[in-house]
Amino acid sequence: MVDLATNFMGIKLKNPLVVSASTISGHVDTVKAAEAAGAAGLVIRSLFEEQIALESQRMADQISQYNHISPEASSYFPAVKHGGPKEHLMWVEKTRKAVKMPLFASLNAVTPGAWVQYAKELADTGVNGLEINFYYVAADPEKSGSEIEKQLYEVVEKVRAAVTLPIAVKLSPYFTSVVNVVRELEKRGVNSVVLFNRFLQPDIDAENESIFNEMTYSTSAELRLPLRHVAILYGRTKLDLVLNTGVHTGIDAVKGLLAGASVVQFTAALLKNGIPYLSTMLVQLQDWMTEHNYKTVDDFRGSLSQKRCDDPFAFERAQYVKLLLKQSL
Repeated sequence: MVDLATNFMGIKLKNPLVVSASTISGHVDTVKAAEAAGAAGLVIRSLFEEQIALESQRMADQISQYNHISPEASSYFPAVKHGGPKEHLMWVEKTRKAVKMPLFASLNAVTPGAWVQYAKELADTGVNGLEINFYYVAADPEKSGSEIEKQLYEVVEKVRAAVTLPIAVKLSPYFTSVVNVVRELEKRGVNSVVLFNRFLQPDIDAENESIFNEMTYSTSAELRLPLRHVAILYGRTKLDLVLNTGVHTGIDAVKGLLAGASVVQFTAALLKNGIPYLSTMLVQLQDWMTEHNYKTVDDFRGSLSQKRCDDPFAFERAQYVKLLLKQSL
């Protein structure tokens, strides 16, 4: 019998399969179903400061829209104030009480004060860790890459000083040097990095000449980008590496572990196939380990990382030339 247990940010998990932040965390029943199917942990969908600010403004607009009709009437009612993050925090607490598996809160803020305030409040809900979701699209030509990195480091430093929970940082793949950013995050007391954040990509409707957005599921082909960076980072950092995006089968999870991931995160596979499919992924992982005579996950983790594989240049540009020559006519 193989042992799938692993350690992640100092937390013992029964296996390396973690459900990423998604709508699955929006209902207690689906969270329970994920636990029953064998999930080792789950990331609760992000608390977004921008969403709270938008809801607060809409509420204020609705309350004040009739003030000009009868200003005196507005004094008939007590002042009403938006609850801020309270609804989200109560939901996290409710979810925490409903399941035993480790839960990780996710936070995306804009202002320095909100990062710290919300991080503290999420830490008080009983979650096992905090995922800093640094969802940032570099669209300002006046802001350099180094300024964006500095902003990330300042956020991490403030949150690290405010909470004692283990912290994971969910990164974008668009940093000039992901390896350097990870090293800097390690210096600042981070426990893990999640590779990578999958941005919502707008599309253009050419017929109607309009822009539209839709959530599309990832595919196993998208596994290669995080796989490469996990493999490059393994053995070069003490941080736990999380492979996120493109994990759709137990064999995809195997690939992530071979590259050096501590755990893999995924959601699309469950949204497409149903939450019980997680059990199938676990069986696929177990069967692969049995077939290859591995008793524990640690027996093969990182064996195909850049530092340990036979061809370390496979993860770098050298292979690009070989493939071009191979495909030439």
